[in-house]
Amino acid sequence: MNKVTSFLKKEPMLTVSLAVALISLFITPPSRELLSSIDWHTLATLFMLLSVLEGFKTHNIFAPLIRLTSRIKSMRRLTAFFVYSVFLSSMFVTNDVSLIIFVPLTIILFRAGKKERYIIPVLTLENIAAIRGSLLTPFGSPQNLYLFTRSGIPVKDFLLTMLPLWLGSAVLLYVFILFLYRKDLGQRIEGGGETEQNQGDVKNAGLRRAVHIILFVAIIISIVTRSSLWPYLAASVFVLLLIFDPRILLKTDYVLLLTFLCFFVFSSSICRNPLIADFLSRVVSGNEYWCSILLSQVISNVPASIVLWPFTKNLRALLYGLDSAGLCSIIGSLASVINLRIYVREYPGRTLSFIRTFQIISIIFFAIVVIPQFLLCG
Repeated sequence: MNKVTSFLKKEPMLTVSLAVALISLFITPPSRELLSSIDWHTLATLFMLLSVLEGFKTHNIFAPLIRLTSRIKSMRRLTAFFVYSVFLSSMFVTNDVSLIIFVPLTIILFRAGKKERYIIPVLTLENIAAIRGSLLTPFGSPQNLYLFTRSGIPVKDFLLTMLPLWLGSAVLLYVFILFLYRKDLGQRIEGGGETEQNQGDVKNAGLRRAVHIILFVAIIISIVTRSSLWPYLAASVFVLLLIFDPRILLKTDYVLLLTFLCFFVFSSSICRNPLIADFLSRVVSGNEYWCSILLSQVISNVPASIVLWPFTKNLRALLYGLDSAGLCSIIGSLASVINLRIYVREYPGRTLSFIRTFQIISIIFFAIVVIPQFLLCG
């Protein structure tokens, strides 16, 4: 029992999701309809992405990109490299995975280069980059994947809807980088040098990398085409990983999958309650943008997307709100929580320092974009 309690304390999002799921079952008793209303397609897709991208991280498929950092000595350019690496990669490997790849490397390089005072501001900019870069694609974040799957919006329309926010964020991020080093734009990092990277298994490494890359391409094609063959693809991913790389299946983030499942149960239960459904339909319709931002500060943007979608009439407003909610607070986005966890492992006891700097920078960014986005909602 102590082990379970300790585990739940380390996973607050899972604890919250389990609690609200159990509470919701008292509001609306479980039934066969509840099981059928769970979005198994999204869960299967998340499983595939998390498993294959864990292989990307384990087998250093991004190693050639990472080696470039040893050649960059300018603080401004190094920061821009990390921020835009997160910004661009998050479109394809999801925002949380992008942070998992680049945040530890940022800490190592800035610590080795005796620039630790810049670590928290740079990690905050990387966090913003992950949130704003991932918003362009349907598979950049769990909430985008869910809404893309449920809405049936064409890929082209989705990209065009999100493009103004993506372009504006790309420009604004560089303005923030220039402001960070405004006193010395030519400031250089000391030493730096090569960083140690996990080399993984040398035996059959090439074959395993090839398997993960092929599976990743297949998953992206399945998402974009909305293939009805997704159950067979999910089974194939599981079997191929079991044969070629079984340890990856042990490393997959099942906590995130279980958290998502619990929130599906929660949203399905409350949406089937007539009184709650009537209240949400009156409050949410026409206010999707603000409702999504506010609700995300309580339960994070992924579960907020699940709760609000059935009552949404303006998909653009909902997407804009959910993809901006992580700029308001740590809880607003799961990616922000992951970023904080990585930092605190390296610097125990400095949680408040991280949150303080994160809040100041992120809120300023949010204040700049919140009204223009609202005007674009249409």
